[in-house]
Amino acid sequence: MSRTSKVRALFALAVLVMSTYIAATVPPRLGLDLRGGTQIVLETRDSPTAKADRDATDRALEVLRRRVDALGVSEPSLVRSGDRRIIVELPGVQEPRRAAEVLGRTAQLTFHPVLDVADPGGAATPPDTEGRQVLPDESGRMLRLDATRMTGADVDKAEALLDPAGGGWHVTLDLRGRGERAWAELTGKAACAPAGTPERRVAIALDGKVVSSPQVDSSVRCDTGILGGSTRITGDFDKREARELALLINGGALPVPVETVEHRTVGPTLGKAAIEAGTWAAIVGAAATALFIACVYRLLGVLAAVALAGYTVIAYAALVGVGATLTLPGLAGFVLAVGMAVDANVLVFERAREEYLARTAPALRPSLTRGFRNAFGAVADSNVTTLIAAGLLFFLATGPVRGFGVTLGIGVLASMISALVVTRVLAEFAVSRAVVRRRLRISGIAHPGPVREWLARRDPNLMRHRRRMLAVSGVLALGLAVSGVAVRGLDFGVEFTGGRLVEYSTTRSVDPDRARSALGDAGFPKAVVQTSGDRELTVRTEKPTEAEEARITATIAELGGGAEKVRDEFIGPSLGEELRFKAMVALGVALAAQMAYLAVRFRWTFGVAAVVSMAHDVLILVGAFAWLGRTVDAVFLAALLTVIGYSVNDSVVVFDRIRELRRAPGPARGKRSLARITDTAVFQTLPRTVNTGSGALFVLIALAVSGGDALADFALALLIGVVAGTASTVSVAAPLAVALESRATPAPPRAAPARNPADRTGHRARRPGHAPRDNGARV
Repeated sequence: MSRTSKVRALFALAVLVMSTYIAATVPPRLGLDLRGGTQIVLETRDSPTAKADRDATDRALEVLRRRVDALGVSEPSLVRSGDRRIIVELPGVQEPRRAAEVLGRTAQLTFHPVLDVADPGGAATPPDTEGRQVLPDESGRMLRLDATRMTGADVDKAEALLDPAGGGWHVTLDLRGRGERAWAELTGKAACAPAGTPERRVAIALDGKVVSSPQVDSSVRCDTGILGGSTRITGDFDKREARELALLINGGALPVPVETVEHRTVGPTLGKAAIEAGTWAAIVGAAATALFIACVYRLLGVLAAVALAGYTVIAYAALVGVGATLTLPGLAGFVLAVGMAVDANVLVFERAREEYLARTAPALRPSLTRGFRNAFGAVADSNVTTLIAAGLLFFLATGPVRGFGVTLGIGVLASMISALVVTRVLAEFAVSRAVVRRRLRISGIAHPGPVREWLARRDPNLMRHRRRMLAVSGVLALGLAVSGVAVRGLDFGVEFTGGRLVEYSTTRSVDPDRARSALGDAGFPKAVVQTSGDRELTVRTEKPTEAEEARITATIAELGGGAEKVRDEFIGPSLGEELRFKAMVALGVALAAQMAYLAVRFRWTFGVAAVVSMAHDVLILVGAFAWLGRTVDAVFLAALLTVIGYSVNDSVVVFDRIRELRRAPGPARGKRSLARITDTAVFQTLPRTVNTGSGALFVLIALAVSGGDALADFALALLIGVVAGTASTVSVAAPLAVALESRATPAPPRAAPARNPADRTGHRARRPGHAPRDNGARV
């Protein structure tokens, strides 16, 4: 074993040992869609006195963190997103509306002298220039209040307590600093008024609503007031209301108002089922892929399957090591990356097989070494295009879909380490054994394989029909997309339209048409009802009130013999519009970024061909989802960008081979047309395309069958995209590249006729009848 091989082996061993240790000791960080809980996205708004900039949002974040701590939620997460957004994750919380209401209240606690009782028929009024206003008290009677004398900033601590004497729940306030003096002055002035008059009361208001307006006790002396810096708020509180008021006071006032623009709630049973389904899909898909690659490449395939297990450990360790949150789309991305990880191995093995078959005196070890070296460019290019798609998902997507981008990116990097390091160490060690050298066919690269043998017998000339292929592909893509959107339309999910989506698990199956009719009778004629399983039902409506939501739940429960809410999502209209815009930006940037990269790595003609091929795949996928009536949501966007990456991946492999064949030395280099070179490149890479696509299909079929309802649409989109991407490489990208290249490359100029023509040796042409001069040369 050479020194380089030893270093490579030690590096692979160190990576595997470290990854195994991290995977065994560091617990995964599960997203709320896997462990259950609520995610709330709050957006700060401008107020008359403050602008909702980055600093105000940071201050609001600290206030919200204190409120969440007071709620007693275990392992909460609060992060700022952009200048105005705050993402709050509350594991285990299943009441998003109540949590959002508590978090979103501005909690402006104010203390006012009561001036008089206002007209009973009047309405509440905002503060005038002197700060006076009219507000209803806790019993609904209108009070005229003087300007604010104290605020919540003067309160040191608030606590909800139950009066043991039967007085009910109340909130005690411990005042500090200026608050002690201000409270004494406020109650001292009220104590000077006659007993029973409105002026003897002190009004305590929260967010412009009087929560308590007690009379000052007769024992309090005039102008002296209540001393000691302590008081309490009484009212018709229950336990929950008293505790919420206490935590709002303790948390402090928000510097600017906040509005809930999104919330998602997932029940713990749905998260557990998703983990189990995803795990089974990963096991079944990885086992099928490993068995397939072992059958195709024999010994090297078995070693690649072992390296695939190492890849799984490396990728998982990287995820938990960097603290990435594993979401449901992220889990799907992890499973998908297992299937895509075989691509680098297939590229290397096919190049090694070509090297072995092309040599007059073939040897396993040199052929394998050249295979790794020659395949590196295609592996790097194809993985970079996938990383571009993963990066776009991370930077332009929101919510759990960002986790898919992180998982896909880490999976691509881990697959390169697995294929180019771990597989290489195992393969070079194996082909150096005497038993393998004596039985060459067990190596897996010493025979051409069935696909290559069939192509060698047929030697088809595909590019001769390039115009026909382009026309058929264009008509198919445009016809499918346009007719699907025109006839069936696109069913946009709640992420893009805004509104509320609730998924129920019912005791017995419910017919969706019957559910739509029942909801229409209940006052929701525009409700969208879909089934996602035998006893699962989703209802999508505009933002309902609490009473309307209760009516919807009662209707579904009556039809299904009982209903449990397993998922609840709300997207505000402004956020839905923003997400639609981001989706279009993501698609546009994806196409531009891929074209720019290919233009730099190859030529602009190849970049345009690849982008047109990607657009073809996008149209096929959109049209298929329109005809099938599937929902176009954020997970569909993740699948769409992944298909774009996969499509470019396929095109890059073919383009890389075209470039290599055009540069290859030899007497036939200048005689072969670009069309025939492209034919050769397509058919030389076709075994890789078939084998890689088969590995990905095994995993996607496992996801579709075993991944559960939550991943069914995702797997379906990728299945359609993989098939369309594989076909479009041959029917769109390659022929279009030939057409564009033939137009972009100028024809060689014709040589001008010479007056004294000479032959290739430089001698003048002989005139008829003249013998050549003898220059003394002899043969």
